[in-house]
Amino acid sequence: MKSNHSNIKKAKKYLDNNECIAVPTETVYGLAGNAYSDISVKKIFKLKKRPTNNPLIVHYYNLNGLNEDCIINKEFKKLYKKFSPGPITYVLKLKKNTKISKFVTNNKNTVAIRFPKHPLIRKLLKVLNYPLAAPSANISSKLSSVSPADVKEEFGKKLKYLLKGGRSSIGVESTIINLTNKISILRLGGLNVSKINKILKKKLLIKNKSKEKLSPGLFSLHYSPGIPLRMNAKKINKGEAFILIKKRKINSKDYFFLSKNNNLIKAAKNLYPLMRKIKNRGYKKIAVEKIPNIGIGQTINDRLKRASKY
Repeated sequence: MKSNHSNIKKAKKYLDNNECIAVPTETVYGLAGNAYSDISVKKIFKLKKRPTNNPLIVHYYNLNGLNEDCIINKEFKKLYKKFSPGPITYVLKLKKNTKISKFVTNNKNTVAIRFPKHPLIRKLLKVLNYPLAAPSANISSKLSSVSPADVKEEFGKKLKYLLKGGRSSIGVESTIINLTNKISILRLGGLNVSKINKILKKKLLIKNKSKEKLSPGLFSLHYSPGIPLRMNAKKINKGEAFILIKKRKINSKDYFFLSKNNNLIKAAKNLYPLMRKIKNRGYKKIAVEKIPNIGIGQTINDRLKRASKY
């Protein structure tokens, strides 16, 4: 659904008044507020019921805004040139005179930033005088929202405004790379790590269990449908919904398919909506068959693993 000029104007008005709104991105929908405003940022944490030690990602339109807040290094420049705007988030060191609210970073001297690709949020960022702090638009630890309907289900009337931009094209969160000190991957996401390795000409460590919370998505329970989930299942148990990677000729309402033909990119896009659908149908448990641990399949397995900690 295309949004017109007046919707961008309306969204800007709410944000300028320190309100939180939901915005579309190519990964998942975000719950956005002025990253320079303590009032806005506190509202984000309150609405999401998010622990304050879980930092937020700050979204910029381009490098002009970023230069005022962060220290840019050569690795960042290489990756930015190749992958931004897109589903990659960079952890960078903050400049001393940054305007970013200390609540965004939990008083740390680093911040997670990205440049989203969805045309609507880009139009919005272009007309703002500040970047947007925007974690996923969901209640903390629950499934991320990938459509306007998901956002409404999560927040109802508590949300001041929802900028509708159709369904998110990727459907899982961004890949997070720490570019401070030793370069490493902090969260698997919509951009394949092998592509990052290729540009940096090195194999990066994946440190997605880090005790130091430099970025979002590092808590052990996360992305949960709110019911127990069992991974690598070979068969269905009584009362379970069974998620399979590809469509099969099975005549049972308890079977759900992530893709028609083993397509991992489609499977990632369908993961959250399918788990949401299963929960809404009243199932009390989910079983998921083994997902190939390659490419974006690694991201799917990461999300399932965190959801299984319920």
